[in-house]
Formats: sequence, C-alpha cells, structure tokens
Amino acid sequence: MTNKRITAHAGSVRIGGDAPIVVQTMCNTHTYDIEETVAQCIRMRDAGAELIRITVPGLQEIPHLTEIRDRLRAAGVGTPLVADIHFSSETALAAARIVEKVRINPGNFHKDHQKAREQFGRFLDVCRECGTAVRVGLNHGSLGEYITGLYGNTPLAMAKAAMEWLEMCIEADFFNVVVSLKASNTLVMVEAYRLLEKMMEERGFVFPVHVGVTEAGNGDSGRIKSCVGISTLLSDGIGDTVRVSLTEDPVREIPVARYLSDRYGHKLFSSLSSVTLEGRSAVATYAAPSRERLILDLSCDFGKRLLDRELDSVSFRGTYLDDAGSPVPIDNALSEYLSDELLQACRRRFYRPEYIACPGCGRTMYNLQEAFEAVKARTSHLKDVVIAVMGCIVNGPGEMADADWGYVGEGNRRVTIYKGKEPVLRHVPETEAVDRLVELIEAENR
Repeated sequence: MTNKRITAHAGSVRIGGDAPIVVQTMCNTHTYDIEETVAQCIRMRDAGAELIRITVPGLQEIPHLTEIRDRLRAAGVGTPLVADIHFSSETALAAARIVEKVRINPGNFHKDHQKAREQFGRFLDVCRECGTAVRVGLNHGSLGEYITGLYGNTPLAMAKAAMEWLEMCIEADFFNVVVSLKASNTLVMVEAYRLLEKMMEERGFVFPVHVGVTEAGNGDSGRIKSCVGISTLLSDGIGDTVRVSLTEDPVREIPVARYLSDRYGHKLFSSLSSVTLEGRSAVATYAAPSRERLILDLSCDFGKRLLDRELDSVSFRGTYLDDAGSPVPIDNALSEYLSDELLQACRRRFYRPEYIACPGCGRTMYNLQEAFEAVKARTSHLKDVVIAVMGCIVNGPGEMADADWGYVGEGNRRVTIYKGKEPVLRHVPETEAVDRLVELIEAENR
C-alpha cells in the first residue's frame, strides 16, 4: 500500500511532508492579561518560535484571544496562533474562527462517547469553513473512559484513541490535522508514538506528528528528559513539529527545540569526538561549545540506545567551554551526575525522585515554578517515588498518571495533595502545602 503523507497548514506554516521540523512553544500567561500575553508572544517570536499556543479555558476568554491576535498582527507579528482547548467544544468552535490552529482532545468533549463524536464532527465542519488546522492531542492519563475501558491506560490505548479520531477526519475528508500522544514517561511516550506511526502507515494515511515529553520539569533534568524522548522519535523519522515543555520561562524552551529541529534537519552536528565500547557500556568524549550543548548532545547521542536497551551505561570525558570561552574538564563527578540523569530519563535506573511538572499556562493560579523548586528542595533525599507538581485542577490529576504523589494548584492560594489518583488533602494553604506533602510521603515510607 502506498502511504499518503499529509501536510497540514497553520496559516503560512507547513507541518509535515517535506517541511522543516517546526518549533513551537506555549504562553504561561493568563489569557485575560492581554498586555502580558502579547508581550510574551513577541519575545517568543523574537526567540524563534514558529507556532505559539495560548490556553483558552472557556468562552469568556474568546474576546481576549481575539484582542491578542489583533494586537499581534497590528505589531507585525504574523506567527500563527494555536488555541489550547480542554473539554468545551463550544469554546473550540469559537476559537477555530479566530486562530490558525486549535488543539483539542475530542474524547473530553463529552462523557458520552457518541456525543463527543458528534461534537467533533461539528468542530471539523467549522475548521474546514475557516481553514483552521487541528491538533488531535491526547495525553497519557487524560484518555476518556471509553478507550481506557477497552485497553487500559496504556500506550496502545493512546494510539487506538488517536486513530479513532483520525479515522473520523479521513471519513470527513478533512486532512488539515496534526496528532500528538504525549506522556511524562519517556518509555510510554515513545511506544505510543511508534504504535501510532505503524497504525497510520497500515491505514495508508500518515498525518503530521507533534512530539514532546509532557511535564518534563526544569533545569538539566527537564532538558535531558525532553531530548531523550523527542530525539528517539526524530531519529526514527517520527515527528514534524516539536515542543519542549519546561517549568521555566517558556522562551527558554525555544533554543532546546531549535537544537532538536536543526540536528534532525541535518543542520547541526554533535560535539561528540569519540566513543569507546566496552561490552554494553560506552565511554564518550566530547569537545562541546557550552555546558548546555554538552547536555543536549549526549542526551541525543545516547538516549535512544539506552531507552531501547542497546546499552546499559555510559560515562563521559572531554571538555566544554564556559561563558568566557575557557575549556572546563568533564571530571568524574560531572560524568557520574550526567550518567545518573540520563539513565533516570531513560527509566533505566532511579537515583533520586522522579518529578513530573507541567510548564504552566493561563489556567495556572499560583507560582508554579517557585512551588516546584520548593518541592524538589524538600524531597530530593527520597528515592523510588514519583512526585507531580501540576498547575491546575482542570487536567492536572489526569496528566500525572504515573505519579505516586501529586501537588495540584486549586487557585485562591490553595493546593490539593493527591496520593496516586485520589485526593487526600484538599484546600491546603500554599504556605503549608509542601510541609503537608513531605509529611505524608515520609509517613508512608515509615
């Protein structure tokens, strides 16, 4: 069977086919704060973002979204905008008339699966009328009851769910579609995308794919985890647009995504100078132009091989350049740290807690970055535990499917603490929430 490889269009940006890998990011401002959102979009455009996503929690935000678009266009910013919609099909219908692309999870349009299908059909009709692109975006842990009842909360369920909605698009002769299957667990994420790619090929229609590791966290670990998952897929030829989700200023995501786009678009090469194999272990030598570049290079060079169990361990030698351009040796301590982080990102060995942290968006009602740092500082001594720090109550509990414990913002300076998927403390003041979380984890360990 000849596969039809589809190209989607979000405004002037092509996604898929022979187009370059598109770099995108997402605002973490409140959409009703028009001034701040416009300012952040301009900073994102200047940093190289080719698509910018904005959360639209409900119909009340539609006028704000319109004003943001109009101000950006008046300022000469033509970067296509993506509306991020959860649950409300009416909001999705309204947003499709305003922006170039809408991200939805159709299974969340209604608890009744047949009604969700009907609302998705209405949505496609509006997108066809307006020339709006669609991202069918499913995340691990936020699948509908219909699909998890059949296949569990698994990579197979993710791929099967996506194919059902893509099948509706094919039947409706609507192909301006991108698809994503994100997870914070790199193994789950990679397996889901590989299954989906195989299913699309067998069906004969290969839609463009948006790849990313959701809730990757921040700092070195967030970058390593993101690069492991994304580079594994890009090296398989899976992925047409990337978003690196860091719990930081979203502008800082863009250089990492650009690195991945350039590397797998064959515009950038690794600073790896040699590799020595000793059985299933590797010793890698680098001459990197910066510390961050070292981290990105080694994550892409060895992430897939560790994730796919071609190697069991890797250590690092060589140098990187500091901010003054002076070479800094990769000593044993740094090598061990980088190896530990890489093995943890590949789910091969855990030397510290595994953190799941969303990047924040307009639904976040507290200082997510500050809270995440506080949680990490108080729990770094723990092992064999997965802790999630999520921005909102809307989709946080579902997105943290792998977590043993969750810290989820409610708004109004209150937090809900979860054990697994069950809330165990509600309405905890922010000033007390980290203490309560640590007490619960330590009591459980005892």
